[in-house]
Amino acid sequence: MAASKTSDLPSPLAVVCHDAGAANLILPWIKDWRGELRACMFGPASRLWANYFPERPLQDDMPTALLGAAALLSGTGWASDIEHLARIEAARLGIHSIGVIDHWANYAARFERNGFRQLPDEIWVADVQAEAIARRTFPQMQVFRRPNLYVREQLSRIGPPPGKERILYVLEPVRNDWGHGTPGEFQALDYALSRLTLFAPASNSILALRPHPSESVEKYQAYADRHPYIRFDHAPDLSAAISDADIVIGVESFALTLALAAGRRVFSTLPPWAPLLRLPHQGIIQIRNLPQEQNFTRGAFARATDEEQVLCRQRPPHRLRAFATACVAACLKPKRA
Repeated sequence: MAASKTSDLPSPLAVVCHDAGAANLILPWIKDWRGELRACMFGPASRLWANYFPERPLQDDMPTALLGAAALLSGTGWASDIEHLARIEAARLGIHSIGVIDHWANYAARFERNGFRQLPDEIWVADVQAEAIARRTFPQMQVFRRPNLYVREQLSRIGPPPGKERILYVLEPVRNDWGHGTPGEFQALDYALSRLTLFAPASNSILALRPHPSESVEKYQAYADRHPYIRFDHAPDLSAAISDADIVIGVESFALTLALAAGRRVFSTLPPWAPLLRLPHQGIIQIRNLPQEQNFTRGAFARATDEEQVLCRQRPPHRLRAFATACVAACLKPKRA
């Protein structure tokens, strides 16, 4: 039995989610589905469920949700084993299982815990890039691409760039120290700040930190206290945060792809010693590939606009910052004929 679209899903349908990524995809898909829902939500997904279905109670536990279900729709996050355990239980009970992948990295690892692999019967993704990766990773499996209703909704809410040179940093737990002994998310922050002149055309630019849904502000509080130009973003949702930003930066967050689709300038803060950027989207600029300030060339300067070149000739302290801005702009635009 293959469910190539939501309306094909059999009833009763068990839904098990923990991380926000897959829940953001799944909940809009099932919002208007008329069958019997047996939902079991944990962590960030439980908060999203309360917003979508304030009147619908959750099941007490995962086994109860699966008991008598005709199919399972589950997330594939890393922060919990509950979705993996649900797929194991579904396989044991002979329940058709659908796994939803919401990102573009770690596809095989999403279905493994402690060396045990449990694949679903089919995989759902929400864009062309994810579909291609899933088909390469699981060539024997059925992979279906579903409309990304969450992105559509978020994009409809995002306004044009405000022109305030506000920089939004979308944080995420990297879960890797890249051999340097410090969590990767803090290494990326340090690296971004070391190259801030490449992002901040205005001397009074503010860097707004937005923690990942699985993280707390407290994790970054001490770091923010050491930098007077850092603030925390308190927008109610991601679309509001991006609406208030001209530039969006981060490591490999989904939010970077949303900001890119919303017409923002987007930079990845992966430092030079980190692995390759895994987001397949064209248009995300890696700050490690930008020229070092001391290596700015005449060619890059020549491709800047006349106004940018005038700014570059201003006296210090604005000169270096303006020069950096002009060179970044030159990197972002085609050469003059």
